[in-house]
Amino acid sequence: MANAELSTAEKNIAALPTAGEPCPMVGFVNLVAGKWAIPILYRLILIDTPIRFSELQRAVAPIAQKELTRQLRQFEQRGLVTRQVFPEVPPRVEYQITPLGKTLRPTLDSLANWMRTHAPQLIDG
Repeated sequence: MANAELSTAEKNIAALPTAGEPCPMVGFVNLVAGKWAIPILYRLILIDTPIRFSELQRAVAPIAQKELTRQLRQFEQRGLVTRQVFPEVPPRVEYQITPLGKTLRPTLDSLANWMRTHAPQLIDG
């Protein structure tokens, strides 16, 4: 049994990035940094159709307009969200998750399910 545990530990250590390589988790955390990043992405993934800024803000409430704008711009720069501006008065802007952004669905579903399952066990600190 100890050999099996050692073997598993060795496998886990072997899966770690080598010295000098960036940890992929650091990159992921940087991608979703900010209190509102994951809720915005998850809502866009679940909606999966173009949505106006004000509708998205209500769906992710109580996010501030400035913060939603900042996050959406970052996601657009990274190719996770598209922004379409319609030349109307008043201007209409719609956002939609991209195919690349949709690939986050299994990961975010997993996080949501984990939270539903384990939230009662978490200690407020």
